[in-house]
Amino acid sequence: MLASRISIPVRQLQKPALRTLTTGATLCHPRIRRRSAINSADFGSYERITPASLVPCKPQPTEPSLASIPAHIDRPPYAKAGMPPAWPSQIPTLTKEQIERLREASRVARDALALGGRMVRAGVTTAEIDAEMHKYIVSQNGYPSCLNYMGFPKAVCTSVNNVIAHGIPDSRPLVNGDFINLDVTVFKHGFHGDTSATFAVGHVDDKGVRLMQATEEALDLAIQACGPGVPFSAIGETIGAFARSLGYSVSEELTGHGIGQDFHQNPLIYHHVNSEPGVMLPGMAFTIEPILCQGVARGVQWPDGWTITTEDGGRSAQYEHTLVITDSGVDVLTKA
Repeated sequence: MLASRISIPVRQLQKPALRTLTTGATLCHPRIRRRSAINSADFGSYERITPASLVPCKPQPTEPSLASIPAHIDRPPYAKAGMPPAWPSQIPTLTKEQIERLREASRVARDALALGGRMVRAGVTTAEIDAEMHKYIVSQNGYPSCLNYMGFPKAVCTSVNNVIAHGIPDSRPLVNGDFINLDVTVFKHGFHGDTSATFAVGHVDDKGVRLMQATEEALDLAIQACGPGVPFSAIGETIGAFARSLGYSVSEELTGHGIGQDFHQNPLIYHHVNSEPGVMLPGMAFTIEPILCQGVARGVQWPDGWTITTEDGGRSAQYEHTLVITDSGVDVLTKA
């Protein structure tokens, strides 16, 4: 799950600085009919996702039941009331033992993502995918980190087509030509591991396929740029230059983040060209999770308080890995 960039100190980070839909009008349910299909020379052919209602309806924090998360599974501090602890002021450096705990959490997240990816096909709902991924995580004695994080009501984020991030799983069946990002984080042995990928539903048009491929390549290039002594800003320089060369924009409102005992912590990882200070040191763990967009990368937040869509209706794609800096380079913990 992405962190959100706003102009207040990082430790107070709570919600995105995004345009918000505020009128009381009601639109069609995005998971039931009216197909709001986009077919333009710029963006390609796909079904645009729209909110079920413009009436504010953000889920309230709800402690997961024992039926959902058995008592023997360790829960993160926010699981009961929904509020995460304040971000640590320093960037943690992990010991070898801590890295192995992070590796195990990352393994479960990686395998849950693979399971979800295998389920992606026309007719399957995002709620069904969420349920199976939740079940798998629990079977591995893990806790789905998104669940009740600031009130998020599901185990994973499912973001379809023009949804940039934080889509809430629901009853809309996937249709041929969609693509969907599955974003999953797992808490196990006191550590969080975070990963995501974008999957095609049946036949995706060429413009969509190229966007997916470019976003995955941007992530790979950014990882290759990492290592001890490298400025954090090198990540954004690498992704920004690559995306620009292909005509794509990069979300500046959502970022990667430090990860470990806290779901989100310093450093924030900007995916666009930036001049943020700081260098990578051995033992630092963080996510890289670029979002590339066909058109404008600015986001609009739905009244559910979570779902963020592109302002212009263009598609966005995202890929993510959790990694740790080593003495000689980088170890990608969520890679197969």
